[in-house]
Amino acid sequence: MNKAELVEMIAEKAELTKVAAERALGAFLDAIALSLQKDEPVVLVNFGTFVVRQTAARKGRNPQTGAEIAIKSAKRVGFKAGKALKEAVKDTKRD
Repeated sequence: MNKAELVEMIAEKAELTKVAAERALGAFLDAIALSLQKDEPVVLVNFGTFVVRQTAARKGRNPQTGAEIAIKSAKRVGFKAGKALKEAVKDTKRD
């Protein structure tokens, strides 16, 4: 599903116009980003938790040359699915 399809689904389920649904989705995503920029987790009960994780500096290899390179520590966004989301995915059947 891409953003346009998500906006369409939100508009349909929430009985909104596509423009209003797109604004709501944009505001939701901005709110998550702002919270994570402050290193504050975003907890959506039964859906999941977005968190900022710090990765340690480490050594890696250039895949083309095989030369050793230094990889800096960095902040990464992590997501841990909540129980209800896990169950919803688990209960879907594959065709």
